[in-house]
Amino acid sequence: MRPKPKARPHGQIRQSQVVTSFGPGAMLDLPQHSVLIGGLDLWGDPDEGGFRAIREDRLLAKVRRVLGRDDVRLFAPPVDSAASDAPKTGIQVWRFPSWFVVQKDEVWGENVRSRRLVSERDLVGGSCWIGPDRKRHPVVPVRFVQACANGHISDLDWHWFTHTGTSSCRRKLWIDERGTSGDLAAVFVRCECGASRSLVQALPTGEGGAPLGPCRGKRPWLGAGANEDCGGTTGKALPNRLLLRSASNSYFAQVLSVISIPDSDERLREAVERVWDQHLLYVEDLGDLKKERRRANVASTLEGLSDEAVLHEIQRRKSNATPAEKSIKQAEIETLLAQPESAVDDVPEREFFAAPLPRPASQDGPMKKVDRVVLVHRLREVTAQIGFTRFESAMPDIDGELALDVRRAPLARDANWVPAVENRGEGVLVTFRQDDVSRWLERPAVDWRIRALREGFDRWKTRNSGAYGEFPGPRYILLHSLSHLLIQALSLACGYSASSIRERIYPTEAGLGILLYTGTPDSEGTLGGLVQIGRNIEEHLRAALEMGTLCSNDPVCAQHRPNDPIAERYLHGAACHGCLLIAEPSCERRNDWLDRSLVIPTVEDLGAEFFGEADL
Repeated sequence: MRPKPKARPHGQIRQSQVVTSFGPGAMLDLPQHSVLIGGLDLWGDPDEGGFRAIREDRLLAKVRRVLGRDDVRLFAPPVDSAASDAPKTGIQVWRFPSWFVVQKDEVWGENVRSRRLVSERDLVGGSCWIGPDRKRHPVVPVRFVQACANGHISDLDWHWFTHTGTSSCRRKLWIDERGTSGDLAAVFVRCECGASRSLVQALPTGEGGAPLGPCRGKRPWLGAGANEDCGGTTGKALPNRLLLRSASNSYFAQVLSVISIPDSDERLREAVERVWDQHLLYVEDLGDLKKERRRANVASTLEGLSDEAVLHEIQRRKSNATPAEKSIKQAEIETLLAQPESAVDDVPEREFFAAPLPRPASQDGPMKKVDRVVLVHRLREVTAQIGFTRFESAMPDIDGELALDVRRAPLARDANWVPAVENRGEGVLVTFRQDDVSRWLERPAVDWRIRALREGFDRWKTRNSGAYGEFPGPRYILLHSLSHLLIQALSLACGYSASSIRERIYPTEAGLGILLYTGTPDSEGTLGGLVQIGRNIEEHLRAALEMGTLCSNDPVCAQHRPNDPIAERYLHGAACHGCLLIAEPSCERRNDWLDRSLVIPTVEDLGAEFFGEADL
């Protein structure tokens, strides 16, 4: 008996897209179908093969903490094997939505395009509809579905909506398009009984109304019987909201990412452990420690570690205190800045290798405010998805941490793993002097501008009731705006396009810096261009600042106020597509929290710039 052939795949996506754009619960248009990506339970069992485990202890600890599970593991999304006898893997999908528009126009009034709206059960072979003329007509999925801010999603109850929720009529439905604009006000759903309603009436009124009714907690990506109470502990279900299938707000993957770096404290703990019982157990102060370090074996074990750091570790061990948990970005910036300035031999097998540039004897221009420049010859970024949201994104905060109180939609009913992807690349880190930033913050003009940005944020929170996040503060906005200028300046000379360069902002007490790096699953991100550019960072920093002094949309751009209720660009200062806005995948905040006037003088001349004309 012949084995049953495997189902052929309906489309292909990259592994990295699975984690960032098309994870469980996302809608995807394939060549012949519109589908909803199924939950992790449907992807196969990682323990049965077909999956590649990813090791990154620091990220794994953060994922387990956010999800509240100690058995979670990281695996790359599965790849189907071409072998006929290989175990079945691959990402399973559900057909969604289940309503379709027939590709056959009917006559209904002047300048009106009318087409039948049919459900999946009316189709023949799942792909066509047989009309009264007994001919097969192709169908396309309807553009509109409904969802709620908790991630639930379902088909519109088209009969209920057409009859304003008061009729049980089940006669034939039509989609009428009046005009060619495609605007919701020109799209009507009509029943043969005569009832008709514009889709613009499906939008919320802002007065607490729910034209599409309350959400019923449907989670079709998890399979049959996976529905839940949308109200949860509150007992009040959220209202359904109209959603276009291809809209950018239909799916926001909630991800955590870390740069794989050696823990700067791990070597310290291991060194102290090796000589603890014989030499360090009775050390009480720096004097005792210095005496012990005169011993040859202690000196060799603690080489390169400061007395203060060693004494702090001794005191921690004696008090039985657990090591302080560091945020994702704090651990990264500490390790990056802890790289020795002396030459260190690179090992090809290393996943991380960085070396700081020697400090010049004298610095001129903008380099006067630069503290250190670190060339990251090799790095590995690991990104894991732990959930998703709809309508509003819930991104990590400025420290790279995810909030625990965000209600995220789950990736599976019960899975002990999450999808993750590895990206390898290179980069350059630029940090700035803390005392210069502190003096900048004391200026009245800076305080006035930050208050305007905070007022804009408050208006944004009021306008978007389901929005997540907190005000990032002036340090972050300064570094973030400068980072965008640097990305555009570096892309002109480094060999990478601006969309291939990504940013990581460090507004921490351990260091104020910007890491610009490449990260791709293949070797494209390790061509050496950013490292080479970093050796001449002064030239490119000066070019970035000169680019920021004038925007093609000035003076409109420079005069924009974040708290302006008319423009409704509440998270932007002097920032637009002519100066600071870049490709969203390159930006860690989706092009929010930008203000050119905090970096460099503009035509508005607010006096809030960090780099003055004397620094150019």
